[in-house]
Amino acid sequence: MTPQLYIGTNGMSVWRSKDLGETITRVPTDLGIYVGTQIWALAHHPSAPEPLLAGTNTGVYRMGPGNAYWSHVASPMDDRMAITALTYAPDNPRTIFAGVQPGAVFRSDDSGETWRNLNVPISPYQAVVIRDGRIVPMAEAPKSVRNRAWTRVTQILVEPDNPDRIWVGVEIDGMWFSGDGGARWERFDNGFISADIHGMAVVRNGSTSVLAATNEGLHVSHDRGASWTFQKLNSPWQYTRALTPRADDSGVLFLTNGDGPPGTIGRLLRSRDHGKTWEDAGLPGEVQSTVYTIATHPADPNLIFAATNLGQIYRSTDGGETWTPLKRRLGEIRALTWIPE
Repeated sequence: MTPQLYIGTNGMSVWRSKDLGETITRVPTDLGIYVGTQIWALAHHPSAPEPLLAGTNTGVYRMGPGNAYWSHVASPMDDRMAITALTYAPDNPRTIFAGVQPGAVFRSDDSGETWRNLNVPISPYQAVVIRDGRIVPMAEAPKSVRNRAWTRVTQILVEPDNPDRIWVGVEIDGMWFSGDGGARWERFDNGFISADIHGMAVVRNGSTSVLAATNEGLHVSHDRGASWTFQKLNSPWQYTRALTPRADDSGVLFLTNGDGPPGTIGRLLRSRDHGKTWEDAGLPGEVQSTVYTIATHPADPNLIFAATNLGQIYRSTDGGETWTPLKRRLGEIRALTWIPE
């Protein structure tokens, strides 16, 4: 197994490493994806030699197994501002879900050849103001202030043991759920102190819990989303971004944290008990912005990468117990993944 690390950036396209991040090179335009592309999401099915997918500001791109060339996947999403989330169905690598800005969700059941809009009733935008670093609903804002912010899907989570159960997190329009594969949708907001959903995880330890990361902190549901409770973190900041279980079903989870977007300082949090308690995972040196994204893979759960919003990258080869900062620093990082080749 030769791990291949892929990094998606905001305006500098996809970067690749064949040596665990020691050297990192940008994918050139002549391999099919423009070097100035905004990369919002990367997705790869962990158990099949399916293409690596990239969600960008110009549509979906895919790179076939053993092939460094990227090709554009024509879809009705090409007219959207950006493809901001991509997910393979865990039980069927031909089924792909894509989330976009303005907020909507599309599904393909033929490896991306055709797509259909699942008609999730997400608002295309929210009129909000920022007060003391918080997003304030328009109803609470002064009438003289009118700011329009486009919604965008941040994560689509398909439950592995029941692929009809689909969770969709939306930046500034809350948590959406379907229990029938996407035919009907319900908005879950009971107990959230923020509708700005950044990341999600479903964890099982005798019972099932759903965790959600927001701009205001971590929320937990023990009744499959019917109600949510704010879980305050032992951290100077409650802003959270990605929630990523380690790929070995051990109960170890990682939660990215910092003082805001992009932030000036950050940390990576680790839970050893399915998200009940959290500790500092100990990223070395000065972390200079919010930790933003995590990459883990069942082919080697001990190999994990983490990146901050403003381009610092870290590697662990012992399951997240210790971390090494990589020498190369990029611009704004949006997505990470690694795949065995």
